[in-house]
Amino acid sequence: MTTKLFGEPIPRREDPRLVSGAGRYLDDLGPDALAVAFVRSPHAHARIIDIDVTDALDVDGLVAIYTYEDLAGRVAEPLPVLIPHPALHAPRTAHPLANGVVRHVGEAVAMVVATDRYVAEDVCDRIRVGYRPLPAVVGIDAACAATHRVHEDVPDNTAARLVQEVGDAPAAIAAAPYRLELELEIERSASMPMEGRGVYARWDAADRSLRVYSSTQTSTSLRFALATKLELPVDRVEVVTPDVGGGFGVKIVHPWPEEVLVPWAAIRLGRELRWTEDRREHFVASAHERGQRHRVRVGFDADGRLRGLDVTFWHDNGAYTPYGIIVPVITATQLLGPYRPGAYRVEFASLYTNTVQVTPYRGAGRPQGVYAMERTMDAIAQQLGIDRATVRERNFIQPEQMPYDHGMIFQDGRPLIYDSGDYPAAMAMLKELVGWDDFAAYRERARAAGRRVGIGLACYVEGTGVGPYEGAHVRVETTGQVVVATGLTSQGQGHETVFAQVAADALGVPIDDVTVVTGDTRRFKYAVGTFASRAAVMSGSAVALAAGKVRDKAVRIAAEALEADPGDLEIVDGAVQVKGDPAARIALGTVAALANPLRYSFDAQTALATQFAKAARVDRPPVADDDEPGLEATDYYSPIRSTFAYGMHAAIVETDPETADIRVLRYCVVHDCGNLINPRIVAGQVHGGVAQGIGGALYERLAYDRDGQLLNASFMDFLMPYASEVPAIEIAHLQTPSPLNPLGVKGAGEAGVIPGSAVLASAIEDAEGFRISRMPISPSELWELRQRHATGASPADRDPADRDPVDREGS
Repeated sequence: MTTKLFGEPIPRREDPRLVSGAGRYLDDLGPDALAVAFVRSPHAHARIIDIDVTDALDVDGLVAIYTYEDLAGRVAEPLPVLIPHPALHAPRTAHPLANGVVRHVGEAVAMVVATDRYVAEDVCDRIRVGYRPLPAVVGIDAACAATHRVHEDVPDNTAARLVQEVGDAPAAIAAAPYRLELELEIERSASMPMEGRGVYARWDAADRSLRVYSSTQTSTSLRFALATKLELPVDRVEVVTPDVGGGFGVKIVHPWPEEVLVPWAAIRLGRELRWTEDRREHFVASAHERGQRHRVRVGFDADGRLRGLDVTFWHDNGAYTPYGIIVPVITATQLLGPYRPGAYRVEFASLYTNTVQVTPYRGAGRPQGVYAMERTMDAIAQQLGIDRATVRERNFIQPEQMPYDHGMIFQDGRPLIYDSGDYPAAMAMLKELVGWDDFAAYRERARAAGRRVGIGLACYVEGTGVGPYEGAHVRVETTGQVVVATGLTSQGQGHETVFAQVAADALGVPIDDVTVVTGDTRRFKYAVGTFASRAAVMSGSAVALAAGKVRDKAVRIAAEALEADPGDLEIVDGAVQVKGDPAARIALGTVAALANPLRYSFDAQTALATQFAKAARVDRPPVADDDEPGLEATDYYSPIRSTFAYGMHAAIVETDPETADIRVLRYCVVHDCGNLINPRIVAGQVHGGVAQGIGGALYERLAYDRDGQLLNASFMDFLMPYASEVPAIEIAHLQTPSPLNPLGVKGAGEAGVIPGSAVLASAIEDAEGFRISRMPISPSELWELRQRHATGASPADRDPADRDPVDREGS
């Protein structure tokens, strides 16, 4: 019998190729292509007075220089807003090259094409740009003050305001026996994939076709964007995504300015062009995330049960809003986690600043919301003197309440309804895993040895598998090999393995007979993209549906050849056979030949056994009226709404009494993403996410000065954890299948990173004995907080009574 593969921790099939150096990344392509480089603004905000290229024209190897004035048609227009929203009343996006004004350091002003990158960079250095500096708006305070404007036609620097309410939260809070007010902040950071962005374009003038290779997370969406921008028929544009060295969200945007300009120039010049991002460009010209400030007002009873929750927050969206307000919308809804909040009111303002634009980064608004909610739970526990886990348990949505409708609208525009979950069981597993109830004794032993330790926990719910759709094509070759194609791209998630497992199970073939192709619009033209923890839910379900169609057709054709009832047949080890009679069987490759009459005429004597020759009798029509040739099928999966994975993390930290150095001693995870297709790959996703969560909590931040200069735009200054800073991660899985898709799965791609700041803040606070309200936190900041606490001053970073920049009346 064919071994069932769903749920098996089989090794990743792509790894031997990648770890042996056989991977093929963007910069490996087009060795003879012309090279592109960009002149980028050194100012955060300035008017462009003049661009003088005179000194650059005599550089040997220069091919072309382009500025905004050289652009025309749709290429000259601003880039699209990818996810509009009714509350986004002032959307603004960049032009491919700056049109008169630059709004952040790193914005592209001119494009240079040369024989190689060295020459192109030399030319960039010789181009003289005259700027008239304008006041820079940096940070939430400056944006709220609106003394200066990022965009002249947005006087209050506010891109969007949004309020969602369920019940009367202010009244519920006022009537509650206990109340708290907190101010919390997470600073700006960014994803740092090993491979930066890149694009390589080839124009075929003979048939007027364009092929673009891009290190993107959205190849099919990029194809349509380029067809629109370059005014080409979409069937003349192909986008291929080679191996991608990490994405984490920064490669979602489509199109980037460079993705428009490189193909545009390739068409104009009739030459192959390539641009690959250097590390400084990634810091100052791609995308950032995270920066938010929250004010939380909460009412609760003597048992710690929530009566009402009122959250106001401010989101720094940078200079532009290409991805709309999806990040703060996710924050507003995912903040609720696994809890029943009572009445809930959330309001946010999304603000323009003269900094790099903000788009989703792994976690996408959830780390900020979880931080706000989990810090609130810890504060309630502290005020009441109740165990932190107990407070959470008393507020959990119960399994029998699933599906649970929060009465809000999620990021996909559909109701915020949790599909399944067992939060009390997950908490019990986490407490057992980390030794929660035994920690007091451990703490005492550590104190006796002069050590300072603390324990923390945090819970989250993650909306995954967002629509609108994904598709897959499954084909059986006459050799018996199976080819699966999906429009999703892959940046290391293990798609070649997971989708092969799904297809092999559905078809009853060995996994070694399955090949998976992703990110190539020549093979699959319609898709959405790889982001938002959606690949397994969306494409996995589509692969299962398409493979099911192929299976049904194979059984139908084989039944005719075997003169058997289709209900009596099964597919085992790549052959259709009569149940209980393995001798009466026909290989899938043979069935594939039978499914194509023309192919059958060539293969009949070699591929088919003589006893099946009657299956090609001349009195049968070549293709049935309701059928088509080939043993292949395409299908699409579109969900009615998102699935909701969840998890709970606990960490034990040690803080050095003298240096305030912070060390993570243990990190435990309980995770539920429904049915596990491949537990090994899920564990890998969690491990990678936890490492990023630790980085975001203790190391990674982007520091701007008041003039909008990024002070740490290199790996010399932007800190990231090494393997030595990430402890062994202990994982336990709970599986509550989703009823919303045929596989019962939920997404897992962002799970590890989401509660990182919350759980480590909880543990540090437990170790130190004073409140932690701002993340990330460094040893020097912790040391300063200790000094404030020792003198009796509040260690809080900000006075919660300061002004409220969101005008509720105006909202």
